[in-house]
Amino acid sequence: MRRRNQVRQSVAVSAALLAALFILPLLVVVPFRTALFGRETPMDETEGAPFVSGRMDGEFALKVLDGDTVLEMDLGEYLLGVVRAEMPASFQPEALKAQAVAARTYTLYKLQTGGSHGDAADICTDHTCCQAYIAEDRARENWGEDADVYEKKIEEAVTATDGEVILYGGVPILAVFHSSSAGLTRAAGEVWLSDLPYLQAVSSPEAAERVPNYYSRVEFPAEELRQKLLAAFPEADLSGPLEGWLKDARTDSAGSVSTLSVGGVEVKGTSLRAALGLRSACFTWEAQEGTLVFFVTGYGHGVGMSQYGADAMAAEGADYREILTHYYTGVTVEPYRWELPG
Repeated sequence: MRRRNQVRQSVAVSAALLAALFILPLLVVVPFRTALFGRETPMDETEGAPFVSGRMDGEFALKVLDGDTVLEMDLGEYLLGVVRAEMPASFQPEALKAQAVAARTYTLYKLQTGGSHGDAADICTDHTCCQAYIAEDRARENWGEDADVYEKKIEEAVTATDGEVILYGGVPILAVFHSSSAGLTRAAGEVWLSDLPYLQAVSSPEAAERVPNYYSRVEFPAEELRQKLLAAFPEADLSGPLEGWLKDARTDSAGSVSTLSVGGVEVKGTSLRAALGLRSACFTWEAQEGTLVFFVTGYGHGVGMSQYGADAMAAEGADYREILTHYYTGVTVEPYRWELPG
């Protein structure tokens, strides 16, 4: 009996020691398990700090109509979306700055001359009405692995030019821009109804090999062309042979078609461009086996700043003020304290 008790005591002691061997480390570790093994929410090292507009842009609140939704943001935030949408982010930093200033100026011009959205909004994201706009998340999807670099470039272009505007006679100008010219920009009066002293024809140095689809070719079978022309110019007489439907083209100082005859009706080259969806009004044509073939140079209306020309100037060392004062005649670029009517 005595020996049995000794055995039991020995077993009990061994069990206690074994338990202590496993439990004591847990007692030490458990109070600190969060610090030792816990996983905090990881930081996204690719996501920078939230964008903060410059002092002047940040003071200007906007209501932006995006589809059916009105977004509230300051001018700097709005310009980010415009520059993302309007100019390739791969362009030179000085070209992006020029675009930011042009977009800021265009925005203020629209607001000061009376917007078309009433009390609901100040401006919209429809490029056919105001300026194109794209939110950061969608832009990042388009940019892929370059998203961080591109977003930083655009943010710097907007903040580095905080409050700067293109002025003529101390007033913000109609700072229109386009993708690429055919070596020369066009005067406003050659495209629209009235001329403007700061929108005159100037040289533009974009290199054809750097501009996507700088030269484009479009073919229209006779019947398709007939339908498009009559829809736009119902008084045109297209009863004769295809070769005679278009004639008597007159070109302007930039080499774009200013006017031509469509079935005996004189129309502007810009009107024909719109009717046929051509990339610019700098075009020629010829009949080829029952089709009319158009050969087009450049992209856009050709007035104001050429974006690819601006990038070419920046690559040669021009800063954004030099770019802007080249494309907009007789202007200054300076900070501007805006006051809206009413």
